[in-house]
Amino acid sequence: MRVFVTGTDTDVGKTTICSWLCLHTNHAYFKPIQTGSTVSQDKLTVSDLAPNARIYDEIYSFTQPFSPHLAARLDNDHIDIERIVLPGDENVIVEGAGGLMVPLNETELMIDLIERLQQPVILVARTTLGTLNHTLLSLEALRQRNVEVLGVVLNGEPNEENKEAIEFYGNIRVLQTFPQLTNVSTTILKQVEFDKELKMIFSQ
Repeated sequence: MRVFVTGTDTDVGKTTICSWLCLHTNHAYFKPIQTGSTVSQDKLTVSDLAPNARIYDEIYSFTQPFSPHLAARLDNDHIDIERIVLPGDENVIVEGAGGLMVPLNETELMIDLIERLQQPVILVARTTLGTLNHTLLSLEALRQRNVEVLGVVLNGEPNEENKEAIEFYGNIRVLQTFPQLTNVSTTILKQVEFDKELKMIFSQ
């Protein structure tokens, strides 16, 4: 099973969620576009947290921690989404960069890449104030492109009101509320078990 993990914003916890998914499902990991590679590389984080996962190299890796279009320009490069092809591994978690509407080049956004790849999406969102607007806008944008959305993973302190509102107004399943972690390690991620909704998806 191939799943594209995207988020409502930058630093919403996509890489931690991807590590957790790879650790529990033995899926491979692929992040086609990496920015800020001199600061950190998400593939190294996933490799450390899910040591048995197969890790694929990026198609594009840029040094500066900016939006992909700007990071590419500063590195005298240009992103061509036609070059981004999914690896041959049947079971792979694909991680996006930033949110859906971050520019990749002069004419295309991250959501254009998601639409082109046509893989089902898990949307990672915060549990805190502002998540309703960000999450509902993201769901609307994905549906406008006819992208299949498997559900939402909320990351942070549990907020039942926000969870119920996202499910009701977004007409979507919240697959899991992932706990707010002060420290992240393989051992800790192993202790965060899948909720029933998520287990159903990955058992298919």
